[in-house]
Formats: sequence, structure tokens, C-alpha cells
Amino acid sequence: MIHTFAAIHLGSFELEMGIYEISAKSGVRQIDHVRHMIALGRDTFDTGKISYPLVEEICQVLEEFGRIMKTYQVTDYRACATTALREAQNSRIILDQIQVRTGIRIYVVSNSEQRFTSYKALASRDADFQKTIQTGTAIVDMGFGSLQISLYDKDALVSTQNLPLGVLRLKHYMTQVQATARQEQSLIREIIDNELVTYRKIYLKDRDIQNLIGIGTPILTMYYRMDGLTAQKNRISREEFNHFFGRLCTMNMDQIEETFDVNAEYAALLFPAAAILKRMFELTGAQGLWVPGIRIEDGIAAEYAQEKGLLKFNHDFDNDIIVASRNMARRYKCHMSHVQTVESEALLVFDSLKKYHGLGERERLLLRIASVLHSCGKFVTMRDASNRAYNIIMATELIGLSHLERELVANIVRYQMQPFKYNEVVVHQDEVGSRRLATPENLVMVVAKLTAILRLANSMDRGHRAKLAGSRIAVKDKKLVITTDCPEDVMLEDLSIQQKSDFFEEIFGIRPVLRQKNKRAESR
Repeated sequence: MIHTFAAIHLGSFELEMGIYEISAKSGVRQIDHVRHMIALGRDTFDTGKISYPLVEEICQVLEEFGRIMKTYQVTDYRACATTALREAQNSRIILDQIQVRTGIRIYVVSNSEQRFTSYKALASRDADFQKTIQTGTAIVDMGFGSLQISLYDKDALVSTQNLPLGVLRLKHYMTQVQATARQEQSLIREIIDNELVTYRKIYLKDRDIQNLIGIGTPILTMYYRMDGLTAQKNRISREEFNHFFGRLCTMNMDQIEETFDVNAEYAALLFPAAAILKRMFELTGAQGLWVPGIRIEDGIAAEYAQEKGLLKFNHDFDNDIIVASRNMARRYKCHMSHVQTVESEALLVFDSLKKYHGLGERERLLLRIASVLHSCGKFVTMRDASNRAYNIIMATELIGLSHLERELVANIVRYQMQPFKYNEVVVHQDEVGSRRLATPENLVMVVAKLTAILRLANSMDRGHRAKLAGSRIAVKDKKLVITTDCPEDVMLEDLSIQQKSDFFEEIFGIRPVLRQKNKRAESR
């Protein structure tokens, strides 16, 4: 069976739609792509709001998109908005107007979701992705509003950071000063250096980066204007890029428009895009750039195909989220052996309670992340560590999670060390991430259930010595029986489990008990 699917992206500079045929046999195949230039980012960056004339234009374009979807007999669609709408103060009003007038519902995705979606498009498009990321690789995901740099090594995500270096944002800075073309180029380079040199000191100092992967519309626009490439398809050597950049630096806007056959809007963005890549080549020492030619719409289609069971990624993206979380825990000096034990015990408890908690795989992933990060607040202070942990998590981008999911993790970590107050748990249920959760209608209960599990898992390693590792857990007679063969004294763990049992029983109606098989010890 072939599904005809539409992916719509409302970005800072363009409104785009891809039409795809998706099947288990052929995978994801794009059959049409349309786009309309609309500089939403200019309004957002200038005034903090999107003007109503632009809303009118958006609605007209989306109505046309709707007619195109009917022509192709599209059976399903997804539409997302990124930086410009995410940062606009009147985004809720805009989204409501669009849905009322066009019938198209647009979700505002978090930055981490946006980038993760692009990486899935990258993984689904070319088998070279899996081979490339075995060695040090930097994915340079360039947008109109921001720049994301993600480092991969040995098939795992090492780190990811978002920088305010979107090409439209950079160009916006230049509108606030009176400068010649050469002065503008110099200022843009200084702004880029200010961000990237700091980034290098923190994240690149011990990294051997051999490959650059360039994605995002600005990079695609620039790549298609680079004539005379001698390298294999979609590959640019450092020498070829330097030659292109040298030519670009000698041209004014009129010459860029004429030479590269672009309008004035795109011409003004070519230099900022090229200057960012130039600095990335210099900072990493990479000798080549791979431009796979993917857009965020490809990622939306790939995610849809994956959810429908029509596409399977060779790369484990959930593992990327976990690895990034562990790297974050190391950054905040967490006790990693204890973290690993708590994560293991939490998953064991979660899996033992499948008939009682009603949660799914996405919630299981959030529990793993919360387990990994549960003690990060101690880096700031040993007292009130749970509130500090909440602040750290909310201030840190967790790749692949929506803002809502990050908020759930932060709340789970906060309440695993303090009294749970149902009326004080605040979660934003209108975020796009809620569609991934098993019970989006009652997110406070999701937090309560996962908090109860994390509390119990943490108490099972109260002494940080993994005494209960390898325990068996089963529900018997309204009790969650934890059976251990540990020959050591487990009195501390037993006492801690008893202290956490009341809340656990309140949530699940089941009371945890510890049984030490060799010593016949059973908690009351």
C-alpha cells in the first residue's frame, strides 16, 4: 500500500511543502516540492512579533498548498513551524488564525526536535551516514534563525549546541549599522568568531573532526551555486570551498545576484552562510564537506514513515538521546556508576509494572533520561539540589525532546527528592511533544508515576554500591517484591525503600518490599 503524504515547514525565510509517496517496499520518495519565500524572521527579529500582512500571506499560500494536496490525493500531512514562530510573542494568535482560516494545524517544534528531524532525514537518505559518523564528524545544520553543531564519534552523538548564527539573523544585525560591503563582511566574521571560538574552547578542544556534514536551506542554496566542482557528487573539498569563498568576497550584491543567479534576498545571505562554513573548516581542520541535499520536510516524512512501520533506521536515535544525557551528567560531575545502577533499576521496575502504569516506550525513554540526570543539581549545591537540577535541565537543550518532554524530565528529577504536590506541577499540554506520549490528557500523572519509580530505583542504590544489582522484581499479592541474593548487609537499602513505599503505593496501589533470599530478610 502506498501512502501519499505532505510535509509542510513554516520557517524563518520560506514556507515549503514536500509531497511524498511512502511504502514498505520503496520507502520514502519525494514526488513534488513547492516553496514560497516569506521572511517571517525579519518581523520576529525586528519587533518580536509577526505582522498581520504576513499572516494574510501565510494563509493564502497554505490555501494553495491545500489545493495541491487535494490534487495529489494526500491521505495525511504534518506541518511544523520553527525559529521565527517559536520566538514570536504572538505565536499562539498566529497559529489559531492559520487553523481557523485554512484548516491546517501547525505545530511549533522545539529546536532540539527540529534538528533531530533533520538528522533522521539524513540517516534515511544515504547509507553513507552510518559510515561517516564512525569517525569524528560535525553536522553543521544551518538555518535562517540559528546554527546547530552536533558532534558524532563512533556512531554516537557526543554533543549538540545551538548558536545564534542563523544567516537571516546575521543579516539583520547589519541593517542596524551603516557600513560598506567590506565592513559588513568584517563585522559578520567578527560575530561568527565570537561564537565559534568560544564553542571550540568548550567542545572541540579534545575532538578530532575529520568530516563535516552540511544541511539546511542556506547551505543547499550555496551548494547549488558552486560551479566547477570536481569532487564526487555532493562532496566539496576544502580547496574547492576556499576557491568559492575567495570569489564571493570580491563581489558586491549586484555581482552576486548576476553571477549566481539569485534574487537580492538570497544574494544577501550567501556570504553569511559561506563565512560560517569557512570558519568551521578552519576550527575543525576537516578536509571535506558532504552536502546530502536534505530538507526538514524529508525528516518529517521519514518520521511519519517510521511511526507507520514503513521505514526502519539503521541508526539508533534514542541511543543518541541517552548518550547525550550521559555526557551532560558527566559534565555536572555525577557519580556515573550510581547513575548507571539507578537507570538499570528504574527500567526493571518500569517493565515489571506494565499492567499498572499504562505508559509507553516514549515515557520509558523519559524515565531513562531522568535517571541519568537525577543528581546533576549537586554540581551547584548539595542542599536544594533537586531545584537546581530542575533549572539545569530546563536551561539545557536535550536533543530529540520537545520542550514539553524536557519539562516532564525536569519535574521528575525535581520531585524525586522533595514532596510531590500535584497542584504545583506545571506542564504545558499544548506542546507538539504531547502527541508522542501515551497519556497526554493527564501529564501530571505521568510525572507522578515516573517520579515514584525513580524514587524507588534511587533508594535501591542508597549506598552507591550496587548491592541490589541483579535483583528480581515481580508483583505478588499487591506487593512489588524485590528479591536479592546479595550476601552483604542491605539494611540501608531496606530502610530507604520503606521510606519511599508510601508514595509508590499511593500512585500504583502496590507496596514495594525487599527480600534478601540468603538471610530471609523481609521489610515490613
